[in-house]
Parts: sequence; structure tokens; C-alpha cells
Amino acid sequence: MPTPYQPTWASLDSRPMPAWFNEAKFGIFIHWGVYSVPAWRPLSDTLYASYAEWYYATVVGDMEFGGDAFHKAQFGEDFEYRDFGSMFKAELFDPDYWADLFHRAGAKYVVLTSKHHDGFCLWPTQSPYKKNWNSLDIGPKRDLVGDLTSAVRNKGLRMGLYYSITEWESIPSPTRSKTGYLVNTKMVEKYGIPEDKYVHEHLPLQLKELVMNYQPSLIFSDGGEWDWDEHYWHTQNLLAWLYNEAPNKDEVVVNDRWCHGMTGRHGDYFSSEYQDTDAVTIAYPWEESRGIGGSYGLNRAENIDNYRTSQELVHELIDVVSRGGNMLLNVGPTADGRIPPLQQQRLVDIGDWLRVNGEAIYDSTVWKHAEVNKQDKLRFTTVGNNLYVLCLQWPTQEIVLSGISVGDHLSVSMLGVKQPVPSNVQDGKLIISPPVISPAEAPCAHAYVFKVEGGG
Repeated sequence: MPTPYQPTWASLDSRPMPAWFNEAKFGIFIHWGVYSVPAWRPLSDTLYASYAEWYYATVVGDMEFGGDAFHKAQFGEDFEYRDFGSMFKAELFDPDYWADLFHRAGAKYVVLTSKHHDGFCLWPTQSPYKKNWNSLDIGPKRDLVGDLTSAVRNKGLRMGLYYSITEWESIPSPTRSKTGYLVNTKMVEKYGIPEDKYVHEHLPLQLKELVMNYQPSLIFSDGGEWDWDEHYWHTQNLLAWLYNEAPNKDEVVVNDRWCHGMTGRHGDYFSSEYQDTDAVTIAYPWEESRGIGGSYGLNRAENIDNYRTSQELVHELIDVVSRGGNMLLNVGPTADGRIPPLQQQRLVDIGDWLRVNGEAIYDSTVWKHAEVNKQDKLRFTTVGNNLYVLCLQWPTQEIVLSGISVGDHLSVSMLGVKQPVPSNVQDGKLIISPPVISPAEAPCAHAYVFKVEGGG
């Protein structure tokens, strides 16, 4: 029997990474909750500043200091954030359709926000502090986590859960108080969970409840890294329990946001959002997350120009994977449970591209000669003994690659193209000549992939 993991970083960090995560490469993030009712925040080019899921802290939360004109005009000065709870009905939510869409997009895993910083729970939690602040008691009157988990797994995808360690109504946050990202004091006094009860009872109960009831393949923790260390949150004890005793212990992976000082140092993988950290490295598993627009939760202020095009998203997926990371692309559903058609279209386009070129993405690793061959419109991956050359635009000139052990065993083709691809070796370098094809014969849109068998 293996030696149990101890509640120390040295022991926890020694756990082997479950293989599925590095093989999956592409997942879908879902930010959906009470904040999907107002679904609004002023747009800004500043990082994080358009996040509509922060409505409580950045719009309603500021009302004791003068308030926000949008909230007052639309809902009234006395309208509390919690009043949105009964308006979050999810009456058009079809988990099977969502799961089918994610499968069609080519994703291998899904991560749903089970609870964001506003504290609203998308499952029937037994925490006594969440009565009438969960999706079974009010609003949808159903277990949203459970319904989507079943649908996602029925499509053969892995299911993960986002969970906010902190809640704006309860845990004092010195760093956030300096930035103004706090709900107003009246709401803290009215709804806040006593600090000792929160840390010692509420938090561990909810985390273990999610693990035991839904057995997620991934836990994306958030907010714990802002101010308080592993001793305050008892992070190491929670992770030791997860790795030793949980029913999903052989499968589950966790990120690096469980406590202050953990980011980029501990966890099964490191996480970045909108490319906000340089902690990621090809030497350690990592994941980049972003919205299709500038927000995770649906922001009704955004228009088409605020959304990434399908080509931009495919290129970002390629770039992230070529550097050894996973791409977690977020959708922000409406309060009634629909994924906006424009977001669906982006997912379908990515899936169309992956159906032709997925073998260059899934299970891939970083090519050891990528830096030597670095070019603006080229990226590289390897799978087994195959090298994949990913072109961010249709190549109009020869591609010259060095660092390959050239020989008779090399064979070059373009994914999705039947015509042979001319190639030759000169001065120890592989030269690939793009095939000449008509537009009707183009294998896909957005990016094109050469496969060099034996070049990996």
C-alpha cells in the first residue's frame, strides 16, 4: 500500500500528475450564476475590469459609497444583490445540449463554477449557512452541478468544478479592501458567516460535499490566494485528504489558487487567465483560461467587436498547446440557461478545425527544437515520433526546419489534404514546399498543419 501523502508541500508536490490532464489540451469553462441576471459591467481595456461576474463587488458593492447609476436605474437603490436569486431561473437550461455542444467543440473536459465569490451555490449544499442561497432552494429549483455532471460524462468528457475559497460577504480581505472590491458592510453584517465557522466548518464541508457527491476530475479553486496562507485555510490538510481518501483521488487534479503563496509554486498545475502571469513554464503543467470576450460571466455590454474571432481563438489554442499548456475557454450563459449563439458559433468553429487537425493538439508535447525554428506564423508540437508544423496562415513559401534527424524514414503530408506534399533535405535541413490546391480543396479555415512522420 502506498505511503499516504502528508499535509506538507514536499509530500503533496511529490504526487504524480494524472496523465489525462496533459493529454486533454482543450477544455470548456462555464461562469454561470446569479450574476448572469444583471449580466453587466462597464467595458474597459484594463485586465480583469470587464468581468461581469464581479457585479456584486464592483457595482452593488459600491452603493454605500454613492452607488452605481446602472444598478439604481434598473433595479432601484434598495434592490439587494441577493434579490437576483429568485430571478436566476435557468428555465431553458438543457444540460444534454450543452454537453453535446462541448463535445462538438472538441473539448475533452468541462469546468463549471459551482460557487463564485458571491457565495451562491449551484448544488443543494447541506451547509446551514446557504439556506435559500443555492439553486435547489431558489431560482432554478434543481441541482445544476449534478445535472450538468451527468450530461457531460454521458458524452465521454471529464467534469471539473470551480470553487471559490473565499466569499465577499464573509471573509475579510485586506488586499481587496484597498482596491474597493468588497461588498458593502451592511451585507456583510446581514449575511456573513462568522470567520471561525467559515474556515473550520463551512469551507471543508462544502469541498468534501462536492468531492463525495460529484467526484470531479478537476477542482479549480479561486480566491484563496488573495490574502491568507495555507495555515489559515488549512489547505495542506484538505489536499492530503483529497489525495489520500477521496473516491476520485487517482483522477483529480487541482490548480494553484488555494492559498496565498501557492500560485506558481504548488498544485498539480499552474493557472493563468488572459495571460496574466509569467509563472507558467513548459517544465510544469499549466492552463490558460479566458472568455470568448473580455468577461467570464455574460456581459451584455459587450458587442461583436469585443469578442475574439474564431481564427483568433484557434490561434491562441495552437500557441498555448505549442508551449505545453492547456486552453480552458469560457462561455457565459444567460440567466435562463442558454449559451448565446455567437459563443456557440465560436465553439463549433473550433471543433470543425480540431476534427481535421486534432491529432496535432491532443496528447501532444513541446518540440525540443521549437526555439531554434521559431517563426512568427509557425508553431510546433510532437506526438510520439511525429512532428506537427502548425501554420497560422496558408504558407506561401518553403518552410525550412533544422534540428531534425533527416533520413529515408521522414514522410511529410498536410492534414486533410490528399495531394502529396513535396519535401527534400538540403544541408541537413528539411524543406517543405506547400501543396498547390484550389480554395475548394482547403482542408479547413484558420490554420493548417503539416505532419512530419519520423520528425518528432
